[in-house]
Order: sequence, then structure tokens, then C-alpha cells
Amino acid sequence: MSAVIELHDVVALYGSHPALAGATLRVNRGEIIVVRGPNGAGKSSLLRLCAGLVAPSRGTAVVLDHDLSVDRDRVGKRVGLLGQRNGLFLDLSAAENVQFWGQLSGASAAEMSEAMQRMGITNSLATRRVGSMSTGQRKRVALACLVTRRAELWLLDEPHSGLDASGRDELDEVLRQAANAGATIVLASHESERAERLGARVVSMSGGQVVS
Repeated sequence: MSAVIELHDVVALYGSHPALAGATLRVNRGEIIVVRGPNGAGKSSLLRLCAGLVAPSRGTAVVLDHDLSVDRDRVGKRVGLLGQRNGLFLDLSAAENVQFWGQLSGASAAEMSEAMQRMGITNSLATRRVGSMSTGQRKRVALACLVTRRAELWLLDEPHSGLDASGRDELDEVLRQAANAGATIVLASHESERAERLGARVVSMSGGQVVS
């Protein structure tokens, strides 16, 4: 089975601080991986590295067949990252945000509409300015944008936080469908029961390393 992520003894620095301190991980195509660990363990740094936003200072890091030490820019076009900032334009409406990201990836109007419907972005919520939304509503918009991007690799940092019960269940179904369609999904989460529901492989991080 082909590897989408292949990390070996990767060190990544924020200033002089080692955000990753010798991380080794292999993720195969179509897998769902849940990354667990305490705050500061390196989960977010791992996701940012795989998105091409952080350069490895040591070790080998290959994502989607691109060597991150020399070819980070091309990785970003094939990856969908949902982090704490979520990449939304606060002055635009929910529908305008989805349209922006959907057009970049060539999604049809029908695909954009379906993504918004799936995440419960309907009626007045679709036309509301994102800056006036609650945390959970913004998360729904960000997830709809991610769905329309058709990314090969999904990198999600605590994607269930801020969502109500129905939103969490809908997200789980979206993730399962994406994996069945060939996407690879890596998500950082404190919710261990989610891994069981998703049929995911669980890896643990501590001190900037993958420990299990």
C-alpha cells in the first residue's frame, strides 16, 4: 500500500524550540489516523508540517511524494488543513467563503451547495457574515469549504470542537465517505471514542515524538 505521509526522525523548530523532536510516522492512502496526546505534545506541529507550512530541519519528510525539505509549496495545493484559524474570510458570508474555495478547486455549484447542506449551512446562515457567527457555526463553514476543495490529504486539528451532537455525527460521516473515496485523513483529537466510531488507527504523541 502506498504511503501518503512518510516521516523519519523529523525535527522541526519554532525559533530555537523543537516543535517536533524526532517524529517518525507512516500513513497509507485511504487511512484515517487519530493523533492523541496532551497539549504541547506536537500534534498541531505535525499537521502543519504535513501541510507544508513548517520546514523540517532534520530527518526525512515526504508527503504526497513531495520532499518537504525542497518542495513544500506543491504539497499545499493537494492538502486541506483545518486548524484553529480555519482559513475563513470574516467579512464574507458563509456561501461566499465556500464559493471562493470551491472555485479554486474547480467544484461545481451543485457540489458547493451539497457541501453546505451537509454541514447545516442553510437559509439565513448561508448569507450571514462569518465574522458574526458563533465558533460552532464557523467550524461548519470551514468544514464545508474543506469538502469542496477535494483534497487528497485532510489534516484536521480538533475538528469536533465547537460542534453540537448532530454536527459531530455528520462530520464523522463526511470523514468516512471521504476516506472511502480515497482521501487520507489525519486528525488531532482528545476524544478517544471518535477513533472507535471512525474505525481509525490511533497514534500517540509526547514531547514532539510519535510514541505509539
